[in-house]
Amino acid sequence: MKKAFTPLRHGLFRAMWIASVVSNVGTWMHTVAASWLMTLLAASPLMVALVQTATTLPVFLITLPAGAIADLIDRRRWLIFTQSVMLAVAAVIGVLTLMGRMGPWMLLLLTFALGIGSSLNQPAWSATIPELVPREELPAAVALNSVGFNIARAIGPALGGMVMAASNAGVVFILNAMSFLAVIIVLCLWNGSARRNASARMREAIREGLSYVRSTRVYHAVLVRAGLFAFAASALWALLPVVASTQLGTTETGYGILLGCLGAGSVVGAAMLGALRARYSPDRLIAAGAIAFALATVALAAIHSFLLVAAAMVIGGVAWMTVMTTFNVSAQTAPPAELRARALAVYILVFQGALAIGSAIWGAVAGRWHVNNALLIAAVAIAAGLITGAKLPLENAAVEDTEYVA
Repeated sequence: MKKAFTPLRHGLFRAMWIASVVSNVGTWMHTVAASWLMTLLAASPLMVALVQTATTLPVFLITLPAGAIADLIDRRRWLIFTQSVMLAVAAVIGVLTLMGRMGPWMLLLLTFALGIGSSLNQPAWSATIPELVPREELPAAVALNSVGFNIARAIGPALGGMVMAASNAGVVFILNAMSFLAVIIVLCLWNGSARRNASARMREAIREGLSYVRSTRVYHAVLVRAGLFAFAASALWALLPVVASTQLGTTETGYGILLGCLGAGSVVGAAMLGALRARYSPDRLIAAGAIAFALATVALAAIHSFLLVAAAMVIGGVAWMTVMTTFNVSAQTAPPAELRARALAVYILVFQGALAIGSAIWGAVAGRWHVNNALLIAAVAIAAGLITGAKLPLENAAVEDTEYVA
């Protein structure tokens, strides 16, 4: 257990970790506020689900170029730029909401703009983690990064719900804008990452990254299995606000608590993961986590007690943490350093793209055949996705492929 926290001994990693937790708290406050605001602006399962789609859809447009940029230029300056973009967009959303000038399509448009900032930021952020700790501590650093994200997920939604109940969604959006300052300050104090080959052409850089992904067998397993899981699992995330408001009859605070339960479960899962990784293979961990998440999805469809659904969300959080950290460790440890951001950009593209497409599809299914039926079908899809594990094992996916030649 102690070994899991060793990366925090490094001052820069510790500062970045704390700043990212603060920023992610703001992001989760924003998420609960945007989803709940949409239920008030347009009470349609499809429109509510499209909030998540608008957040993740930009990966189709810019994640691959963003990964190439992160491998070519100073990542510190790039991260400062992307964080500043997200700060500005979040501030605009907050101001328009406070002025009472926010409509459903404007909310989707600005959420899409915020997603663009996130898509520009993600490959560089993920590729920066290996620069902050020794390679032997990278799995623990990746897990800690997930822990921080899920601590924020546990705190942010409940806090966002309470702030929104006491004031309105606009205040939550402004607080999210302010949270980006924590990361920007730490980045400004960092001496900077290594200089990249900025003279390389973007098209060549993207082609080189794609060539690595195509020729690396261990990466295929990560991409296919993570994409299938994200597509099916997106139903729970996309339809949770609809279930909370229409079937559980709760308020924005209750919805925030349910999201917080998912986050709390993720923190519990992170605490358990080190011991579990020592005893079980990645494939067994993913299988167990996927089955548990499918059961949590079924519970959301079949149970109408707020307390029982909250308990199921805790289990779902443990499962989500187990599955996603296993995929993330494999994705971040496999590529060589000079190609890491581009390889991670493909991973993010597949994962976030699957979330975006899945959210829209499950929202449409819910609108046509009822929310509960959509969730039950998604649970079956999660379980069916485990079949790919037999043909695409992750046993060696966390080992760097030394045979690749550019």
